[in-house]
Amino acid sequence: MKQIIGPFTQMITFRHTALKGPLKASDMYIVENAGVCVDSGFIVEVGPFEDLVKNKAISSVMEISSSHVLIPGLIDCHTHMVWAGSRAADFERRNSGLSYQEILASGGGILDTVKWVGQATKEDLKNQLHQRIIRHQFDGVTTQEIKSGYGLDAQNELKMLEVIQEVNRQVEVDLIPTFLGAHVCPKGYERVAYLDYLLSEVAPKAKLMTNRADAFVEAEAFPVHLAQPYLMGMKKLGFDLTLHADQFSRGGAALAVQIGAKSADHLESTTFKDIHLLGTSNTVAVVLPGASLGLGMAFAPTRALLDAGACLAIASDWNPGSAPNGDLLAQCGILAAYEKLTAAETFSGITFRAAQALGLTDRGRLAPNYLFDAIAFPTHDYREILYQQGTLKPDIIWKKGDLLIDGTT
Repeated sequence: MKQIIGPFTQMITFRHTALKGPLKASDMYIVENAGVCVDSGFIVEVGPFEDLVKNKAISSVMEISSSHVLIPGLIDCHTHMVWAGSRAADFERRNSGLSYQEILASGGGILDTVKWVGQATKEDLKNQLHQRIIRHQFDGVTTQEIKSGYGLDAQNELKMLEVIQEVNRQVEVDLIPTFLGAHVCPKGYERVAYLDYLLSEVAPKAKLMTNRADAFVEAEAFPVHLAQPYLMGMKKLGFDLTLHADQFSRGGAALAVQIGAKSADHLESTTFKDIHLLGTSNTVAVVLPGASLGLGMAFAPTRALLDAGACLAIASDWNPGSAPNGDLLAQCGILAAYEKLTAAETFSGITFRAAQALGLTDRGRLAPNYLFDAIAFPTHDYREILYQQGTLKPDIIWKKGDLLIDGTT
């Protein structure tokens, strides 16, 4: 059934916006006093609200009575939202002078969360994930990627993927699972033997639940010379690849480009050479400001990546250890201030460019034939959204044309 929704003081459409490189305000293709015509969850037309109402044979009109800015629903393309326990002790230890790597080597960090996840029931993990999804939904996130990686054995890695799969059937937003068995090497294994175990014993079963695979490419986890054959093996099994790359040392970004990965994520330690590689490739550069805030590290060279021509996405990295904040809009407002990003560059990084990192082509723009995943903010000026650094939240949210939240009533 067709429905016309509006008027919106401003609608950021991204209708013809480029996938790569720097952007300015005009690249957002803003429509003022705008409306959108929706049918069966997809956008039919956008334009001035009065023109749509006048010219269309419609079944219904949803009239927005106050000033609102409409943008595409947010896409968080890198999270670790299935976990149990807390890593508050790690935060205190880092602030007392220990490094992330030292805590991991001592059996803390990721391995501590692995212990908690192993002890948790599937129902416990589902309930906790559901609560995080609801919080993300109220922040305007309508699609989120979620990784395994806190299991590190067949039973618990598959348990995590099953949790994502089952919660995805219970919620109204979309969850995109990623297999991250190669997060770190568990105790009792040599790294080569563990990667062989993942390829032969775990990956074929994981493939029934996801077509995405990730690996933590770092010296303390899986260095390039070990990660490369594993990732090529995963590619042969039919997985799309993404990499944790260049968080603490370089090499992962170049590997991501070499093997044709969908994205290279983190990039805090990426060099000029790697920036150029990403800028001239089809691999999306995903920066994670939440991890920089959580670890007290410099942000990834976001401005330089854009200027080099990269497709730049921004994600929360929501996890219990290095990025517990989870507020994507707040992180974007802070990152934009430090890295001098335009609103067009920032919003594109959490909408259609983030969709590109996930291989999704049906969302992230407000244009004909795209899903009507959209969020409306109670303001007359889009610049207020990032200016307020996460304190201005959307109060109307649609997913596939369905109204999920209406805070105006």
